[in-house]
Amino acid sequence: MAETSEVKRRGRPPKQIDGYQDAKVALIRAGLAIMTEKGFSASGLDEILRSVGVPKGSFYHYFKSKEDFGSTLIETYGEAFSAKLDKFLLDEAYSPLDRFFYLIENLRKYMVKHDFQRGCLIGNLGQEMGALPTTFRQQLIDVFENWQKKTTICFKEAQQQGEISADLDCAELARFFWVGWEGAILRAKLERNASALDNFTELFLRSLKK
Repeated sequence: MAETSEVKRRGRPPKQIDGYQDAKVALIRAGLAIMTEKGFSASGLDEILRSVGVPKGSFYHYFKSKEDFGSTLIETYGEAFSAKLDKFLLDEAYSPLDRFFYLIENLRKYMVKHDFQRGCLIGNLGQEMGALPTTFRQQLIDVFENWQKKTTICFKEAQQQGEISADLDCAELARFFWVGWEGAILRAKLERNASALDNFTELFLRSLKK
Protein backbone atom coordinates (compact mmCIF):
# COMPACT_ATOMS: atom_id res chain seq x y z
CA MET A 1 0.00 0.00 0.00
CA ALA A 2 1.32 3.43 -0.90
CA GLU A 3 2.41 5.57 2.03
CA THR A 4 0.19 8.65 2.20
CA SER A 5 1.37 10.22 5.46
CA GLU A 6 3.75 13.14 5.20
CA VAL A 7 7.31 12.26 6.06
CA LYS A 8 8.47 14.37 9.00
CA ARG A 9 11.82 16.06 8.85
CA ARG A 10 14.31 15.25 11.54
CA GLY A 11 15.60 17.92 13.84
CA ARG A 12 14.19 21.32 14.66
CA PRO A 13 11.76 22.63 12.02
CA PRO A 14 12.52 25.96 10.31
CA LYS A 15 11.14 28.99 12.10
CA GLN A 16 8.07 30.61 10.66
CA ILE A 17 8.98 34.01 9.26
CA ASP A 18 6.39 36.56 8.24
CA GLY A 19 7.37 39.46 6.03
CA TYR A 20 10.51 41.13 4.69
CA GLN A 21 11.64 42.71 7.95
CA ASP A 22 11.15 39.54 10.00
CA ALA A 23 13.25 37.54 7.55
CA LYS A 24 16.01 40.13 7.54
CA VAL A 25 16.13 40.25 11.35
CA ALA A 26 16.17 36.44 11.50
CA LEU A 27 19.12 36.32 9.09
CA ILE A 28 21.03 38.91 11.12
CA ARG A 29 20.46 37.01 14.37
CA ALA A 30 21.49 33.72 12.79
CA GLY A 31 24.57 35.33 11.26
CA LEU A 32 25.62 36.79 14.60
CA ALA A 33 25.20 33.45 16.38
CA ILE A 34 27.16 31.49 13.80
CA MET A 35 29.89 34.04 13.12
CA THR A 36 30.62 34.69 16.80
CA GLU A 37 31.50 31.01 16.91
CA LYS A 38 33.14 30.40 13.53
CA GLY A 39 34.17 33.79 12.18
CA PHE A 40 33.32 35.20 8.76
CA SER A 41 35.32 33.06 6.36
CA ALA A 42 34.27 29.71 7.86
CA SER A 43 30.57 30.63 8.03
CA GLY A 44 28.70 29.61 4.91
CA LEU A 45 25.57 31.36 3.76
CA ASP A 46 23.88 27.97 3.26
CA GLU A 47 24.22 27.16 6.95
CA ILE A 48 22.83 30.53 7.99
CA LEU A 49 19.92 30.33 5.55
CA ARG A 50 19.01 26.79 6.60
CA SER A 51 18.96 27.75 10.26
CA VAL A 52 16.11 30.21 9.65
CA GLY A 53 14.40 28.51 6.72
CA VAL A 54 15.08 31.27 4.19
CA PRO A 55 15.67 30.10 0.56
CA LYS A 56 19.12 30.88 -0.81
CA GLY A 57 17.66 32.81 -3.72
CA SER A 58 15.88 35.12 -1.29
CA PHE A 59 19.08 36.20 0.48
CA TYR A 60 19.81 38.85 -2.15
CA HIS A 61 16.47 40.51 -1.53
CA TYR A 62 17.83 41.48 1.89
CA PHE A 63 21.57 41.95 1.26
CA LYS A 64 23.59 42.81 -1.84
CA SER A 65 26.31 40.27 -1.04
CA LYS A 66 27.97 38.36 1.80
CA GLU A 67 30.17 41.44 2.25
CA ASP A 68 27.08 43.62 2.70
CA PHE A 69 25.72 41.05 5.15
CA GLY A 70 28.97 41.05 7.11
CA SER A 71 29.00 44.85 7.25
CA THR A 72 25.46 44.80 8.64
CA LEU A 73 26.49 42.27 11.27
CA ILE A 74 29.42 44.43 12.38
CA GLU A 75 27.13 47.45 12.70
CA THR A 76 24.44 45.49 14.55
CA TYR A 77 26.86 43.79 16.94
CA GLY A 78 28.74 47.03 17.59
CA GLU A 79 25.56 48.92 18.45
CA ALA A 80 24.21 46.13 20.67
CA PHE A 81 27.48 45.84 22.58
CA SER A 82 27.72 49.61 22.91
CA ALA A 83 24.26 49.55 24.53
CA LYS A 84 25.49 46.84 26.90
CA LEU A 85 28.43 49.02 27.89
CA ASP A 86 26.06 51.91 28.63
CA LYS A 87 23.87 49.63 30.72
CA PHE A 88 26.77 48.71 32.97
CA LEU A 89 29.21 51.61 32.84
CA LEU A 90 26.59 54.35 33.29
CA ASP A 91 24.77 52.69 36.19
CA GLU A 92 25.19 55.24 38.97
CA ALA A 93 23.82 52.82 41.56
CA TYR A 94 27.39 51.50 41.76
CA SER A 95 30.84 53.03 41.92
CA PRO A 96 32.67 53.33 38.58
CA LEU A 97 35.06 50.47 39.33
CA ASP A 98 32.22 48.22 40.48
CA ARG A 99 30.35 48.98 37.24
CA PHE A 100 33.40 47.87 35.28
CA PHE A 101 33.77 44.71 37.35
CA TYR A 102 30.11 43.78 36.85
CA LEU A 103 30.57 44.27 33.10
CA ILE A 104 33.47 41.83 33.06
CA GLU A 105 31.45 39.39 35.14
CA ASN A 106 28.60 39.58 32.62
CA LEU A 107 30.93 38.98 29.67
CA ARG A 108 32.43 35.98 31.45
CA LYS A 109 28.96 34.51 32.06
CA TYR A 110 28.22 34.82 28.34
CA MET A 111 31.28 32.74 27.51
CA VAL A 112 30.36 30.11 30.09
CA LYS A 113 26.74 29.99 28.90
CA HIS A 114 27.85 29.16 25.37
CA ASP A 115 30.46 26.64 26.53
CA PHE A 116 33.31 28.91 25.35
CA GLN A 117 32.35 28.34 21.71
CA ARG A 118 31.12 31.86 21.01
CA GLY A 119 33.41 34.81 21.40
CA CYS A 120 33.32 38.40 20.18
CA LEU A 121 32.31 38.98 16.57
CA ILE A 122 34.51 42.08 16.32
CA GLY A 123 37.52 40.24 17.74
CA ASN A 124 36.89 37.23 15.50
CA LEU A 125 36.80 39.37 12.37
CA GLY A 126 39.84 41.34 13.45
CA GLN A 127 41.85 38.13 13.67
CA GLU A 128 40.98 37.12 10.11
CA MET A 129 41.21 40.60 8.60
CA GLY A 130 43.78 39.49 6.01
CA ALA A 131 41.13 37.33 4.35
CA LEU A 132 38.23 39.78 4.69
CA PRO A 133 36.95 42.63 2.53
CA THR A 134 39.06 45.74 3.14
CA THR A 135 35.88 47.71 3.83
CA PHE A 136 35.57 45.88 7.15
CA ARG A 137 38.82 47.29 8.52
CA GLN A 138 37.65 50.81 9.38
CA GLN A 139 34.32 49.50 10.64
CA LEU A 140 36.08 47.23 13.11
CA ILE A 141 38.46 49.97 14.21
CA ASP A 142 35.54 52.36 14.78
CA VAL A 143 33.72 49.79 16.94
CA PHE A 144 36.78 49.17 19.12
CA GLU A 145 37.37 52.91 19.50
CA ASN A 146 33.76 53.40 20.57
CA TRP A 147 34.15 50.76 23.28
CA GLN A 148 37.43 52.27 24.39
CA LYS A 149 35.92 55.76 24.71
CA LYS A 150 33.10 54.50 26.92
CA THR A 151 35.55 52.57 29.08
CA THR A 152 37.86 55.58 29.30
CA ILE A 153 35.01 57.70 30.69
CA CYS A 154 34.31 55.09 33.35
CA PHE A 155 38.00 54.92 34.32
CA LYS A 156 38.18 58.71 34.57
CA GLU A 157 35.22 58.70 36.94
CA ALA A 158 36.91 56.00 38.99
CA GLN A 159 40.07 58.10 39.05
CA GLN A 160 38.15 61.16 40.23
CA GLN A 161 36.64 59.12 43.05
CA GLY A 162 40.02 57.77 44.09
CA GLU A 163 39.30 54.18 43.06
CA ILE A 164 42.28 53.93 40.72
CA SER A 165 45.69 55.55 40.61
CA ALA A 166 45.80 59.19 39.51
CA ASP A 167 49.02 58.45 37.61
CA LEU A 168 47.35 56.17 35.07
CA ASP A 169 46.42 57.27 31.54
CA CYS A 170 42.75 56.24 31.32
CA ALA A 171 42.62 56.21 27.53
CA GLU A 172 45.67 53.97 27.27
CA LEU A 173 44.30 51.82 30.06
CA ALA A 174 41.01 51.32 28.19
CA ARG A 175 42.84 50.44 24.98
CA PHE A 176 45.04 47.94 26.84
CA PHE A 177 41.99 46.32 28.42
CA TRP A 178 40.21 45.66 25.14
CA VAL A 179 43.36 44.40 23.45
CA GLY A 180 44.02 42.05 26.36
CA TRP A 181 40.41 40.98 26.83
CA GLU A 182 40.06 39.99 23.18
CA GLY A 183 43.21 37.91 23.53
CA ALA A 184 41.84 36.28 26.67
CA ILE A 185 38.62 35.39 24.81
CA LEU A 186 40.65 33.67 22.09
CA ARG A 187 42.54 31.63 24.71
CA ALA A 188 39.32 30.77 26.54
CA LYS A 189 37.78 29.46 23.30
CA LEU A 190 40.90 27.42 22.66
CA GLU A 191 41.06 25.88 26.15
CA ARG A 192 37.28 25.75 26.69
CA ASN A 193 37.53 27.19 30.19
CA ALA A 194 37.61 30.59 31.93
CA SER A 195 41.14 30.53 33.31
CA ALA A 196 42.52 33.01 30.74
CA LEU A 197 39.63 35.41 31.38
CA ASP A 198 40.08 35.14 35.14
CA ASN A 199 43.87 35.54 35.01
CA PHE A 200 43.67 38.60 32.81
CA THR A 201 40.89 40.16 34.92
CA GLU A 202 42.82 39.65 38.15
CA LEU A 203 46.03 41.15 36.79
CA PHE A 204 44.25 44.05 35.10
CA LEU A 205 42.25 45.05 38.17
CA ARG A 206 45.38 44.77 40.28
CA SER A 207 47.20 47.14 37.91
CA LEU A 208 44.57 49.83 38.48
CA LYS A 209 45.71 50.26 42.07
CA LYS A 210 49.39 50.94 41.27
